[in-house]
Amino acid sequence: MTATAPSSTATIAQELVVLCRAGRHRDAVEKLYGPNIVSVESAGNEAMPAEMSGIDAVRGKQQWWEENFEVHDSEVNGPFLAEDQFAVQFEFDVTFKPTGERSRMIEMALYTVKDGKIVHEHFFYNAPGA
Repeated sequence: MTATAPSSTATIAQELVVLCRAGRHRDAVEKLYGPNIVSVESAGNEAMPAEMSGIDAVRGKQQWWEENFEVHDSEVNGPFLAEDQFAVQFEFDVTFKPTGERSRMIEMALYTVKDGKIVHEHFFYNAPGA
């Protein structure tokens, strides 16, 4: 059985992937995210809470990422489509600027689309040694 995504979900998913592959994550937020976006990370801390609501909070998260990580290489796989959701796998080779520690990150992101905009995103991380 094959699920078919509504054209708006498929279009938004493909556009997000194209922008992210080009390193244009900020443009993806501005163009594709709804004003009441909810963004959930699988873990949070004092500097970056696990859940944020609203486009301004997501803009701030994007700015924090750009200020704290140097990206050496990235790979974007997908999108993997469902009716009103899609998933994308991200792989990053990054240096955390405050410590100089270089690492490889792999995460899956699950996005929900409503009324032509991304309204929810949830990030899941790889578990080293799993």
